[in-house]
Amino acid sequence: MQSQVTLSIQQVHEFLLNVAPSRPVFIWGPPGVGKSSLVDQFAHQLGLECVALLGSQLAPEDLIGIPRIDGQVSRFYPPAMIVRDREFVLFIDELNIASQEIQKAFYSLILDKRIGEYRLPPGSVIIGAGNRAHDAALAKQMPSALVNRMVHIHLKASHREWLEWAQSHGIHPWVLDYVRSRPTQLSTEVPPAREEPFSTPRSWHCVSDALHSFGEDIQADQLDALLFGCLTRDHAIGFKAFLKQIRNKFSVHKILKGEEPWPAAPEDRDLTYFLTQSLRDTLIKELPAREAQLSRDARELSQSAKSALKTLARIDGELAQLVLTENESGARVPDWFVLDIAKELPRLLEQKAAHEQK
Repeated sequence: MQSQVTLSIQQVHEFLLNVAPSRPVFIWGPPGVGKSSLVDQFAHQLGLECVALLGSQLAPEDLIGIPRIDGQVSRFYPPAMIVRDREFVLFIDELNIASQEIQKAFYSLILDKRIGEYRLPPGSVIIGAGNRAHDAALAKQMPSALVNRMVHIHLKASHREWLEWAQSHGIHPWVLDYVRSRPTQLSTEVPPAREEPFSTPRSWHCVSDALHSFGEDIQADQLDALLFGCLTRDHAIGFKAFLKQIRNKFSVHKILKGEEPWPAAPEDRDLTYFLTQSLRDTLIKELPAREAQLSRDARELSQSAKSALKTLARIDGELAQLVLTENESGARVPDWFVLDIAKELPRLLEQKAAHEQK
């Protein structure tokens, strides 16, 4: 299903409070974005038990129940896992992965809150969730009759909300600091087509748990196994460089102030790459769109950045040019800055090439 409007976790929570008590709601979103924990929190706020079913692991009899002779008739007895004496939240996860038979079995449950002769207690809430078709998560197209029985909303990852949550849930400080500096890397919008890890709030949580367990002295091979086993490859490389920056006490702000040089060793190229990205993000954030709007601090930053880029161009021209490209969010440094430095970079690169040929 295509998303017309996407909502953050807090917005979805408010939506559920106002809509879910009267109408079944289906939450669409990429894997690992927090759909299950969101429904748990919603049920907890209402003071209700949350009963979760996985559509991908159900058989028809798990919902309809099995027949039992009652006198001269047979009756279907629903399974104990969804029978309760008081109202509750029924969370049907991965509904759009379930077989067509299972999806049909949900028709009366979602529309009438009834399974056979059993009716959910008054006040019960039904919420479904699933991944989108382009998430490479085995999602199937739901029948139109089932789609029409629910209100559909689309959840997006919000780094601000996740960081607020993470600070109060013991997420490792390294992970917190990295996501603050690279908010677009909290999640990979569309998972890769190949079988490889990709970044989500869930996978960053996994990295955090492992870092807490290993401690600060985690070995390089163990760190590699952890990061490349949980995250998008580029994000794993970036996080490694970030940790090297912490351990070696490199800082883009110190480079701008002239207090320390760019890392120049070949084995530190990943660190230089990370610092270059940090410089680009700093300039995007701090420089105004128009040169006429420069404050004194912004003008000093601009001059320091130009000087730092000239130095970087003598070390690695490709990385120096990276500062002038778009970041992951599609933002870039102001045009007036690009024009100023772009005049000088080609000359510096030519000088560097001539020097290397001697």
